[in-house]
Amino acid sequence: MADVIVIGGGPAGMICAITSARRGRKVLLLEKNEKLGKKLFITGKGRCNVTNAGDIEELLGQVVSNKRFLYSSFYGFTNYDMMDFLEELGCPLKTERGNRVFPISDKSSDVISTLSKELHRLHVEVDYHTQVSELLIQEEKVTGVKLSNGKTIHADSVVVATGGVSYPQTGSTGDGYLFAKQAGHTVTEVAPALVPMNIKEEDCKKMQGLSLRNIGFKVMRGKKTIYEDFGELLFTHFGISGPVVLSASSHFPLKESKEDTVIEIDLKPALTEEQLDARLLRDFEAYRGRQFKNCLDKLLPTKMIPIIIERSGIDPAKKVNSITREERQSLIAALKHFTLHMNGLRSFKEAIVTKGGVAVKEINPSTMESKKIKGLYFAGEVLDLDAVTGGYNLQIAWSTGHLAGEHC
Repeated sequence: MADVIVIGGGPAGMICAITSARRGRKVLLLEKNEKLGKKLFITGKGRCNVTNAGDIEELLGQVVSNKRFLYSSFYGFTNYDMMDFLEELGCPLKTERGNRVFPISDKSSDVISTLSKELHRLHVEVDYHTQVSELLIQEEKVTGVKLSNGKTIHADSVVVATGGVSYPQTGSTGDGYLFAKQAGHTVTEVAPALVPMNIKEEDCKKMQGLSLRNIGFKVMRGKKTIYEDFGELLFTHFGISGPVVLSASSHFPLKESKEDTVIEIDLKPALTEEQLDARLLRDFEAYRGRQFKNCLDKLLPTKMIPIIIERSGIDPAKKVNSITREERQSLIAALKHFTLHMNGLRSFKEAIVTKGGVAVKEINPSTMESKKIKGLYFAGEVLDLDAVTGGYNLQIAWSTGHLAGEHC
């Protein structure tokens, strides 16, 4: 018998267990993997983008789904509270570009070991290789859980912190949605979010591995702009990835559209078309007598030059001093409006987070307790909450997990 059972040893589950144990509760943490924080280990390319150092309103502004639901949890346990929490436990942090916060060591394992040591210090029992098959519920009150081996464990409170269905190889296989449905909760449609895009054009494959910084990025359907930003983009064998692409994917409507989804990249967002034309004239003057194909190395990465030449329609062997104004305009269009056509998003296997989940209207935002079943709580990615890339999704996990831990 435990006071509290926490299902799932990810960020929300670990912080919830710590918070509850600090209140003197006897906590049992059930993890179906062989170790804690398996998905946390690979976040931020293994560096763990712990949170974001912006102010709370900035953080809430980066939440895509149900930001109003997060006011209590975000203000109750802020990003700065989380940073202090880790540093006080001996995990020093640093802040990088875009206010992204990482451990100084650049090792996600240090964040996990810091949390694990605190769980151990607080005598939280952690059972590995333990899978919950169903919740035990009597008269609209949770009484414990049943394990896949048939064993039952009783508790006053149960917290579901099982994650979504993104990166299923880390154990995120949607178990929490089944528990929620069993308890009579609505689970909204789920979709991959923070995920790369497939692109129809072969150009991306030709530029595979090329990373572009400080580009303008726009996603359009018909005349409607779905997303617009500046940032970093990576070309891959299937299409495009990188921070602006991942963030854009979170803004896609769940329903498929019959209209083409068009990506427009501005390779020179700091220059107007007039300024870019002046820049080209200067470059061409400096390269007088040379062929066009040999005059773009100061303007573009090597891998991109043949692609832009082809899109401009200018003969690569043409001498630059004989390039006409109309041809320059065609080149400027290729640079300022580099268009690609999306062929769908990648799958859950490559998605950083899950869009959709347990309907938040059925959860008390001040406690994370179910409005349907007494003693049942939900925290983290299992809920219908998601944000763009930059440490915001982890803050959702920390804040909601901490709030559940204060009340369970």
